[in-house]
Amino acid sequence: MAELVIKPSKIISNINKISEILEKAEIEWSLITKILSGNEAVLRALIESDAIKRLHSVGDSRLSGIKEIKKINPDIRTIYIKPPAPNIADQIVEYCDVSLNSSLHTIRELNKAAKNVGKIHQVVIMLELGELREGILRENVEGFYKEAFELSNIEVIGIGTNLGCLYGIEPTYDKLVQLSLYKQVLESKFGKKLSLVSGGSSITLPLVTRKKIPPLVNHFRIGEAAFMGLTPLTGKKFANLSTDVFSYEANILEMEEKNYVPDGKLSDANVGHSSEFDQYELSDKTYKAILDFGILDVDVEEIFPKDKNVKFIGTTSDLTVYDIGANLNRSSRLKYRVGNKITFSLSYMGAARLMNSKFVDKKIIK
Repeated sequence: MAELVIKPSKIISNINKISEILEKAEIEWSLITKILSGNEAVLRALIESDAIKRLHSVGDSRLSGIKEIKKINPDIRTIYIKPPAPNIADQIVEYCDVSLNSSLHTIRELNKAAKNVGKIHQVVIMLELGELREGILRENVEGFYKEAFELSNIEVIGIGTNLGCLYGIEPTYDKLVQLSLYKQVLESKFGKKLSLVSGGSSITLPLVTRKKIPPLVNHFRIGEAAFMGLTPLTGKKFANLSTDVFSYEANILEMEEKNYVPDGKLSDANVGHSSEFDQYELSDKTYKAILDFGILDVDVEEIFPKDKNVKFIGTTSDLTVYDIGANLNRSSRLKYRVGNKITFSLSYMGAARLMNSKFVDKKIIK
């Protein structure tokens, strides 16, 4: 079975490095662990490390992930980072200390659930600032907050926004100033303090090092930078973070010299997809390695062979084919054989999909 190799020590190192950067800017942050799909072993390694003590909270977009976090450490502060569905309000109140919200109907349900168990549930209300994902419209802000402030078992602790996820709207100083201004307006109008202005994520980190974050923005929600060492703003390594937390090792099940071009009438019956072969002659051959994963496990566009001579040919539900070329090393000996592995680096979504696949083994390196 193919293996996803994970190095928790590199994640812990990244958490500490991000904390150092944000602490200097007086910004708190939440570690967003949705990439892990609730993997108990990796979560435990992170949550039991001293690095976690530097965080505001640990969050996920799946309730199952939050439950796993609370199982490991019931005292850790958790944050649910997508607007919850009203029908799970009781579970949100039970397992999540904070939730991000953009629906009054849902907040009312959270209030009922919290009242039933004698708890106060904290919420951050999300504003729409151009990304057109979750967030209330700016003209509705005052009325929305007025009702939320009046709910008996809801504590509105902040204001937030999401940028860079759906359309990739770039976070800018001006966008974040707008968020800051709403905090000031709401605090002045209602006499209620909003302790969190949650305006950042991994895509916003470069603005911190450029000192382009308005002073009132004091909370980030970060996943990709901690786990991949990258910022989506540039797609490149951020600061001195580690980018080799994950690697993927697939087994070679068959290695044969075969034609480039398939033989027979092509139909629409294929379940996967393949690279173009129009440039090849019927007689052209290459060594083809069949690997033990398919599109049920991961999108091949999200994984990248570390051997640059290995080229994608095609994938189906559970097998993928790569072109190995002449399959000779510098000593003119066979480079790959059946039973060898081909190693891949990953994008964030590639790692997330593989973490979520029950058909891929997870190998944790201390």
